[in-house]
Amino acid sequence: MSQNDISTTSCCNYEDQHVHEIIGSTFIAERCEDAHNHRFAVISGAAVPCKGSHVHNVTFSTDSYDGHHHEFSGQSSVAIPICDGKHVHYANACTSANDGHSHEFKFASLINSPIED
Repeated sequence: MSQNDISTTSCCNYEDQHVHEIIGSTFIAERCEDAHNHRFAVISGAAVPCKGSHVHNVTFSTDSYDGHHHEFSGQSSVAIPICDGKHVHYANACTSANDGHSHEFKFASLINSPIED
């Protein structure tokens, strides 16, 4: 995913304005030197119309390990329908490089509006 052409325009008339909870762990880095990973938990940005669907801007800092952490700022995939009008979003990307390395991660957001019918 690229940050090129990320829209920061609000979805003023988007009738299903919402955010998603996102939790995850990075893949292990420095397997031979100092094997470790990081965790993250965040609320996405509001829905941004895209390709007949929508995406969410996602920005987070990971937890700290051995005095360093990592950051990410990018976009989710478009909505992926699951059931009963609900959907999730996906991302496969890398964190910022800190302490001489970065981490790959993947996430699927939690569903939108989990308690609404």
